[in-house]
Amino acid sequence: MKRTFFLTLFLSFFFTSYALEISLSTGKAKKELYNLLNITNNEPFLCEIQKNEYGQNKNLICTFSKKPKPIFKTVENRFFKIEPKLIDGNFFLIIQAKQKLYFYPIIFDLVKDKETFEPKTTISKRWIVIGYKDELPFIVNTAYNELSINFPFYMDTQPLPYVGGLDLKGNPVHIQNSEDVHAYVKIKELFKNKRYQDCIEQVDNVLELYPNTLFKSELLYYKIKSLFKLKAYDSVIEFSKIFIHEYSSDENIPEILLLIAVSYYKNGLYGDADYFFDRLFSEHQDSIFAKWGYIYKGDMANDGGEYKKAKKYYNKALLSTKSIDVAAAAAFRLADLAITQGEYSRAKIYIDKILHAKDRYFYDHYFDAKQMMQDLVDAKQYLQAAKIDEAILKYMSKHHDDYEYNLRSLGIWLAKTDQKKKALSALDRYIKEFKDGNYIEEVERVKDELFFENVPKDDKALMKKYDELIHTYKDSPIGQKALYEKAKLMLKKKMYSDILQLQKSIEALDETRFKDKDTIIKEAALGLMENALENNQCQIVLDIQKDYNITVSSKWDDRSYECFLKAADYQKAKFIIQRNLKTDNIKEKEKWLYRYAKIDFHTGNYTEAIEVANDLITLDENIDHSQYNDIYRVLFEYLKQSDID
Repeated sequence: MKRTFFLTLFLSFFFTSYALEISLSTGKAKKELYNLLNITNNEPFLCEIQKNEYGQNKNLICTFSKKPKPIFKTVENRFFKIEPKLIDGNFFLIIQAKQKLYFYPIIFDLVKDKETFEPKTTISKRWIVIGYKDELPFIVNTAYNELSINFPFYMDTQPLPYVGGLDLKGNPVHIQNSEDVHAYVKIKELFKNKRYQDCIEQVDNVLELYPNTLFKSELLYYKIKSLFKLKAYDSVIEFSKIFIHEYSSDENIPEILLLIAVSYYKNGLYGDADYFFDRLFSEHQDSIFAKWGYIYKGDMANDGGEYKKAKKYYNKALLSTKSIDVAAAAAFRLADLAITQGEYSRAKIYIDKILHAKDRYFYDHYFDAKQMMQDLVDAKQYLQAAKIDEAILKYMSKHHDDYEYNLRSLGIWLAKTDQKKKALSALDRYIKEFKDGNYIEEVERVKDELFFENVPKDDKALMKKYDELIHTYKDSPIGQKALYEKAKLMLKKKMYSDILQLQKSIEALDETRFKDKDTIIKEAALGLMENALENNQCQIVLDIQKDYNITVSSKWDDRSYECFLKAADYQKAKFIIQRNLKTDNIKEKEKWLYRYAKIDFHTGNYTEAIEVANDLITLDENIDHSQYNDIYRVLFEYLKQSDID
């Protein structure tokens, strides 16, 4: 005897007087599932089949002159892919067969019509489409013979019996009153909208009003799920046991096993939890709920301090599932475990996997993600924390309580990495959205710090910005950094005098951060001194030499000598002479010997003056005709002075 059960999903669409109704039912015959797709319209519509290269039915295309409102999205299951399309103002319903497909028009009402015959038409108000795997249920599909005669069948005296749908026990299903159907649909909506307490109350009301409802197992199923969402674990355990006993073959059993196992775990009854986890893994190992079970079993081990065992179950879930949701949950837990153990490079791998596959996971699990970000920041893993924060902000409403703080954190965390441009962009975004925000001062300060990482090319604008930062931050780290960078820029632009005017402020800079601050001052003094030498500004040269005790390059020795000589600073003049006497250039050596002799004579060092003069005369055979011939006058004056003495 064939037995069948049905689960029907109704999709209804209305367009003024034009109405399209589609119902999709699941049945089972000879232990094989099949689908019934019932398409009904108040106006006749065309349905035509497309066959594949083997002559099998591939696509059924139905055409409607008007479009329904609203247009539903594509529906897909193991037998069909039902896709709505609008082409040139016409509405098309494309039913693609995933396995085998059979269809026929319904043009007779077996209760009202007195005669029937096999219809051969492509236009009808109602079509039945059957999706099946191997054997077409309840119908003998014989090949059509073009030579046969299609005699009508008359039922005037004996109408065909009409039974209708049957329940799992073979009893007729009376659906004249469909209030329980509407209530069931409402319960699903309540659960979808996360109104779990209302969902539970509605289930209890429906079961009281309709104790024999066809949806009893589904109602209990939604009650258990709602209780689980409310963390009423004792009640989950109570009703899950009833469900498992009453509906042991129900398709929702794997999920119920998961919920009762987790409820025992949450109540601290690990032994009972293990029993139901083991049942789930052994009886439904291919179910997605078994994969979720691995995650919760890992959580249970993690809570008990068995980190190695927890890691094993998380990895098992990650590697055995095709579900992105399961994979993301497993990767998140593996990342969290790695952070706890200080393995940040391993945590990065799992975080990146989630960001690549389903970055919304962090927003959907914001409470846990928020804690993970804080753990990463505490460990100075700012880039990974910022990546998670960026993913959260992608989906977070600007009206969320944490939106402002998260936006602030994104910029500040990125500023502590090498992602300076992204940091600046995030900080600018905060300033734009929260110009009077709770964190505006902190954000502006960090942005000003970033200024040094991405300075403008225009020196004038750069100098102006440095002055603004110095004025705003004064002796703070940012103010000191601005002064230091300004001094370097002025040195580059040869603004030596301006640098020396800031000497005290530069000297006051933190020498641990600005180790070359004294070098900047000396280079400025040196540059100013060389400029003065070039312009014969001896007084400036002497002042700088006095204040900074610096030595210029030997190329300035002639002018330095002249300045020291004018100032009668013979010691410094003689120092310059002495370092030039070692030259191999005869002409240069003559010049400096001549100057040496004259300095010695002016300072009363006559003995050395005579020696130097003799060296000069010996070196220059033609001294009588050279510019240094007055060296004889020096000697004469010395001899004359000696005679007087």
